[in-house]
Amino acid sequence: MKKKYIPFVVMLAAGLQLISACSTGFLDVKPRGLDLESNYYRNEEEAFKGLIAAYDVVGWQGGGYVTRVGAFNAASDDHVAGGGNSTDINSFQVFSNYTLTSEVGPHNELWRKGFSGVFRSNVILAKLPDVPMDENRKKRFIAEARFLRAYFYFDLVRMFKNVPLFSLPVSTSEMYDVLQAPPADVYKQIEDDLKAAIEEPNLPDQVPIASEGGRATKGAVHALLGKVYLYQEKWALAAAEFAEVNGATPGQVNAKYGYRLLADFGDLWKSDNASKFNSESIFEIAFTSTSAGTWDCVACTEGNVLNIMVGPRGYKALTADAPDYVSGWSFLPVTQSLFDAIHFDPRYRYTVANLDSLEENGIAEYEKGYMNTGYFLEKLAGRVSNRTTGGGSQELNYPQNLYEIRLADTYLMEAEALVRNGESGGTGTRSYNLLNAVRARVGLTPVPATIDNIFRERRLELAGEGHRWFDLVRSGQAAAILGPRGFVPGRHEILPIPLLELENTKLEQSKEWGGTK
Repeated sequence: MKKKYIPFVVMLAAGLQLISACSTGFLDVKPRGLDLESNYYRNEEEAFKGLIAAYDVVGWQGGGYVTRVGAFNAASDDHVAGGGNSTDINSFQVFSNYTLTSEVGPHNELWRKGFSGVFRSNVILAKLPDVPMDENRKKRFIAEARFLRAYFYFDLVRMFKNVPLFSLPVSTSEMYDVLQAPPADVYKQIEDDLKAAIEEPNLPDQVPIASEGGRATKGAVHALLGKVYLYQEKWALAAAEFAEVNGATPGQVNAKYGYRLLADFGDLWKSDNASKFNSESIFEIAFTSTSAGTWDCVACTEGNVLNIMVGPRGYKALTADAPDYVSGWSFLPVTQSLFDAIHFDPRYRYTVANLDSLEENGIAEYEKGYMNTGYFLEKLAGRVSNRTTGGGSQELNYPQNLYEIRLADTYLMEAEALVRNGESGGTGTRSYNLLNAVRARVGLTPVPATIDNIFRERRLELAGEGHRWFDLVRSGQAAAILGPRGFVPGRHEILPIPLLELENTKLEQSKEWGGTK
């Protein structure tokens, strides 16, 4: 007898995993266990917990250690999968060498993440109108939920292209008959959600970091909308949204939202609480060393698993002045290509950990993992000084936050949009000033704002932050640069729909992956 599989989207429609998250959010409220949706949202406190449950998915770390940043780093030309052997975190391996199938790859976990976020956002949006609570706070919650739904759908549509579009909760019986929507319809829903959030007066421009760091602000909504426009090649609209975020004078503070490039690039990668949600951060995922996460539920930890994953395997300091890296799992080694590109750039020492150099000079030693290059991701490598102070398994409780969107990124995206929309990029133009504000921060001399220069700057500035693969695909460079890794144009620009989701539903595989959609 053929086994009957239950697609993940059907499980969500049934209400499973509705409020079962372990929060990595902005307050100490941690909804745990299964709260039945039919008995929930009776008051403002419960509505707030439902909102936190939707935010919680932003920092989703699957039980198989799959994150969007990790997976798309592995697939880019800046990293290889690494780890202990050729099947270690196999989702990374098959994406890195482009042997993924509809059954095997990171898309299974990334699909689950995206639709978990969409369903949680839809539930809170459906329930909020009837919740007895302060009306202004209710309007803010609605704006935040619409921002989150847009955020999750933007990831889904750019990764998978052909996805079902849900704007309301659906029943289990309805879920089996759901069809995929045209990508243009998904993008329209994303734009509508973000515009509605921008128009809501109760969504703040800034939030108090100590109590609400990580919650959406109007600046974050404008930044995401600009990115959505950029991916659709709506250059003028994208530039306008980014200009709102970046302010009138690149390099100076935007007083409305409080954004400003940090003076020291290295300060971006500090993990102490004083460095989190800094002036360059627009939307940030919070992690902590105090959640006591254990191996019993890897997906429940509120620590950043990438910190242990990217550290050098078997690391041992040999001198007192050796870096205090923890012995990690050697995933996502930096490629020779990125090393060569960044070696003489001021950002090099904050981006690349050169373990071969440390070993050759008798400072440290390490075990050579799979696909070892000798170079590791300094930005995210775990440190002894950041070990857990709250119990649990050390490996699962590192506190470094991740930037979803930061100001240097929006500077460069606005510069790109302006140049693609016809601006010359020469001395004195806004695109020139934006690009060179990013370069000036690290002491580099000005260059013209050409597309090549902007993308080169994006590679060096944002290395290891999960952007490079998307930049290569949307700029048409992926086939040439990733071809030697196995990238096939007309296929690998998107991920396949997970095979499980096609069982017993009307969802269809994308034509790029042999389907009809």
